[in-house]
Amino acid sequence: MTDKAFAFGLGVGTHNRKGDWLEVYFPQPLLAPPASLCAALEGCDSGAALNKTQLQALQSALAAAGATEEAGLAGQLLDSGRPAVAVLLREDAPPANVPEGYLKLHLLSHRLVKPHGTNLQGLFGVLPNVAWTSEGAIDIAELPERQLAARLRGEVLEVSCVDKFPKMTNYVVPAGVRIAHTARVRLGAYLGEGTTIMHEGFVNFNAGTEGPGMIEGRISAGVFVGAGSDLGGGCSTIGTLSGGGNIVISVGKECLIGANGGIGIPLGDRCTVEAGLFITAGTKLTMLDAEGMPVETAKARELAGKSDLLFRRNSTTGAVECLTNRTAVELNQELHAHN
Repeated sequence: MTDKAFAFGLGVGTHNRKGDWLEVYFPQPLLAPPASLCAALEGCDSGAALNKTQLQALQSALAAAGATEEAGLAGQLLDSGRPAVAVLLREDAPPANVPEGYLKLHLLSHRLVKPHGTNLQGLFGVLPNVAWTSEGAIDIAELPERQLAARLRGEVLEVSCVDKFPKMTNYVVPAGVRIAHTARVRLGAYLGEGTTIMHEGFVNFNAGTEGPGMIEGRISAGVFVGAGSDLGGGCSTIGTLSGGGNIVISVGKECLIGANGGIGIPLGDRCTVEAGLFITAGTKLTMLDAEGMPVETAKARELAGKSDLLFRRNSTTGAVECLTNRTAVELNQELHAHN
């Protein structure tokens, strides 16, 4: 056994009637857990539900190892009688089961790793599609019976969504953020302090913001937005799951993507994309000099990651133009103070 491990989580979750995991909540995940804690977990089958005897033994071992908080959590799980699980990831490998997948999503939303900071290969195949309801996670095959049971009690079982990913705020609420519509931020999103997500903003898993930032547009899977940037209403970023392939799309610091605009290339710092303009890798650009005169043409992919650029569409010719952007976005400091 190696003394080093990637991450650890002790959690409580939900089973379907077959005993399969639907979801897991990890209240205090750890990155790079100490060797003493890893030793206490020797013999635990990562991802398997713990019975009462195993949970009692784990509580004692954690206490003996000096992992006081984890031992206390094990005691709470023991008293609850709910399905409990201990996950020790000895290396950052693709998640092999639902508890491992949920632990990795928690690491992101707890700001323990940034987007692309953990291996999520195969996650979609691991996670089940679940009905997220007013009574918690329910297996879709078991949903009709649960709906009928609620009606017979004179109640309505509210189904908020059917998805592989729950909303982040049912698991993690990071400090110093504002989220106007919580259903639009998935578990596995990374929201840096000072981030504001407006009603039409959306943040996928393995994506997010360094913070501070104003997000009224879409941050797709795999996209990370730098500090001080503003994504206008209705704008979009192409992610690795929606047409971006293996290209990692990112937005640098102090950038502005105007309303209904979008990008399919990574932006450097202090870049602006005007409202309504969508830049893809193959977009043909007319490059302008300091006097605003055409110099040459280029594909947008040739400018990927470069800073201080302004992308606009010529209202007369319709050509997409690129010139040096001499201004940077300055966010309202009072607006982004989320103390």
